[in-house]
Amino acid sequence: MGEAVIFLGPPGAGKGTQAKRLAAERGYRQLSTGDILRSHIARGTELGQKVRPILDRGDLVPDELILELVKEEIAAMPTPRIIFDGFPRTYAQAEALDRLLEELGVELRGVLLVDVPREELIQRLLGRAQAEGRSDDNEETIRKRLAVYAEKTQPLVDYYARTGSLKAIDGLGSMDEVYSRIQSALNHDLH
Repeated sequence: MGEAVIFLGPPGAGKGTQAKRLAAERGYRQLSTGDILRSHIARGTELGQKVRPILDRGDLVPDELILELVKEEIAAMPTPRIIFDGFPRTYAQAEALDRLLEELGVELRGVLLVDVPREELIQRLLGRAQAEGRSDDNEETIRKRLAVYAEKTQPLVDYYARTGSLKAIDGLGSMDEVYSRIQSALNHDLH
């Protein structure tokens, strides 16, 4: 039986770094819907040809296409061990992903919400913007991004809390400390 882990968390929470480490240490594959879309477009697949004009127009790819892509990726794995980072993004996608995982015999081991206080996130993102020379990332734009994230993600947090899959991870401390909290959350049966 396969297994999946979903990472949720605001920009700057460090979830990408933690997901990469977990993938490397536990033999999971990180699934990014953006990477999957780009790969299909580059290979000129049928799905890639459907998706390219949508992205070229700057529109969002419809849920059913995203789910088709995800299903194809999972179905191609002998024993799926997946980390979803940045997906699902909506309540509808979360419900559909639950059905898809069940259909493919993949157990959702947990939904890890990497939680960091807003003011700490702002400082981290300002530091990152400065280090990367991104002058467009000022405090106002960062606050706006965090507000949009909170608004869009709250329904997902509520959904996974109701299903019993959600595990809040304290994202403060060293990378090793946060990673150790993630491991301990996954080592306990989350259901």
